[in-house]
Amino acid sequence: MKEKLSQIQRMAAIVIGFELIVTIALGTVFKMTIWPMILVIVVEVVLLVWCFDYLEKSALEETTTIERVLGKSAMDGYRLAKLGMVVYDENYVVIQMSDLFKDLGIDRIGYKLLSWIPEANDLLSGAADISYVSLDGRVYELTRQEEEPIIFFKDVTDLNQLKDQLKQEKIVIAIAHFDNYEESTLYADEGDIAFINASIRTPLNVYAQEHKMFLRRLSNNRYLMVLNEKIYEELVEDKFSILRTIRKAANAVDVSITLSMAFAKGTSNFLELDEMVTKLLDLAQTRGGDQVAIQTKGEEVQFFGGSSEATEKRSRVRVRVISHALRDLILNSSNVIVAGHKDADFDCIGSALAVAKMTMSLGKDTSIIAKTGGLEEKVSAALEQHLSEFEEEGIHFISENEALNELREETLVIMVDHHNVQQSNGSKVEEQAKKVVIIDHHRRSSEMGVKPILMYIEAAASSANELVSEMIPYVAPKADISPLDASFMMAGMIIDTRQWRVRTGSRTYDAASIIRSYGGDPQVAYGYLKETYEEFQLKNQVMSNAERYEGGIVIALVSQKRISRSMMSQIADQILSVQGSEAAFVIANDEQGLSCISARSNGNVNVQRIMEKLGGGGHLSAAAVQRNDLSIEDLKTQLIQQIQQEGGNRNESDLETGR
Repeated sequence: MKEKLSQIQRMAAIVIGFELIVTIALGTVFKMTIWPMILVIVVEVVLLVWCFDYLEKSALEETTTIERVLGKSAMDGYRLAKLGMVVYDENYVVIQMSDLFKDLGIDRIGYKLLSWIPEANDLLSGAADISYVSLDGRVYELTRQEEEPIIFFKDVTDLNQLKDQLKQEKIVIAIAHFDNYEESTLYADEGDIAFINASIRTPLNVYAQEHKMFLRRLSNNRYLMVLNEKIYEELVEDKFSILRTIRKAANAVDVSITLSMAFAKGTSNFLELDEMVTKLLDLAQTRGGDQVAIQTKGEEVQFFGGSSEATEKRSRVRVRVISHALRDLILNSSNVIVAGHKDADFDCIGSALAVAKMTMSLGKDTSIIAKTGGLEEKVSAALEQHLSEFEEEGIHFISENEALNELREETLVIMVDHHNVQQSNGSKVEEQAKKVVIIDHHRRSSEMGVKPILMYIEAAASSANELVSEMIPYVAPKADISPLDASFMMAGMIIDTRQWRVRTGSRTYDAASIIRSYGGDPQVAYGYLKETYEEFQLKNQVMSNAERYEGGIVIALVSQKRISRSMMSQIADQILSVQGSEAAFVIANDEQGLSCISARSNGNVNVQRIMEKLGGGGHLSAAAVQRNDLSIEDLKTQLIQQIQQEGGNRNESDLETGR
């Protein structure tokens, strides 16, 4: 109404101005008497002023005020509580405003509501029940009365400030742990140990003081940290630079010590926080260390860092302890079922064969799930070639349904080369089994889907075969590992180490020596892995169509045909052998039609972190993902976006949110 009156006033002023100009022109040009005409114009002006004044008063009289509806007492209460109301008509024009707005010096009667407060759009459309707007430095919560053209304004500034303050002061419990500390100082003299301690502990103490955290040393390599949400947000903003600082400090004194941290938050129950932070630290370390594991109660685990490859830190003592525990579980079981991952490779089948031979030597009926979940092409060909020999050795390959029929109360299920039931070729068996053991070398994911009674996950190991070969003398020294079994194990190690180029330590070669002593023939193993001429052509074709991106990133999209995951990984390895390539990603549909990525890096790019963001996993330098909800083109788009988000922060600490 107010806007319409303003428009009419402007139009009337233009008309009167025009009349005045014409009158003066007539008097000047034609020498006419203009006083009667000027008198008429003055009368028009007076009448118009009276009319407009009358219309404004009439509009106000016709509009029932909020105060007359609610009463003076109610309005006083609204004003005291800093509540306001705005009434609008069918055209969303403001027709009434409460005294709150008068106190703020705001008068929008006659104006369109959304031109004044665009934030109310979702509220008016029904898309939201509550909206927020900032007026005169205060925050107001907007709600709409159902079926009535009224919006209520509630001042929530103080409440929001209290909420923010309460959130910032919530307790966060953390543990900091120096990885490889005991191994690095085991044979050092006291002077060297003191120097190492000063080099790595001082930065942590300074970091805690700078961020005003409570820090207390629990042991030589472990610290308790107490902080609040505000400080925690500062650490996130800082990208946990202490990881990089400790890494550099350790390199300066020539030791392989890194820092793992765990942060638990989201509850005021200290027992829950203690349980959470302990599990998180274990999770960070089993993923290779040099990273931060974070969890808010009820939410998924997030990871920071993980920028360096895991180093060997398992001891012979731990291998012996784990092996003896496994031996006891086998002896107390009725039978054993060995499960591998889907699209089983040589590492999976080789370790499964070794585990089966150990359990069989202890007198237990053993079966290997290999008829479901798929096999890599070369593994399938090798198994078919030697199937009769395996049958003669007593190896029993079965399907998942057959394994379910063999499952009993005391059955022991051993998962090799994987630790998540979603990746397993026997997930139903693992979920229903009472006793499950995990032997794996992949970085641990936050969810496994089972609760194992024994778990042996070593991310520093090159392969599952490396772990299993070390266990054989302790679990079953009389195990009949045949040259055929050993050759499969050798092939698994060759593939997972990329022909001894990555993830190899002294223990890796020790394990290879053990396998060689069982008759494992490298020449036979390499024979299993030979590629056909068609595969050679395909590799060259894919590589010729690969795209190079900044930072040595190479992405190859295979859209013309389906290829095996094994072939994808081989192509990625070959791309990585090209000078200047830091990371290679091969994207294609596998034989089952899934959209897949096989990722490889030289260690400077954390491909595991990238694959985890896309729903996969693996190692720092070798990872993969399989998706059934995206095309390969869409998967490539998401991959590029994720690489861009990583920002090329190689060897830097970065949030995995999944962060």
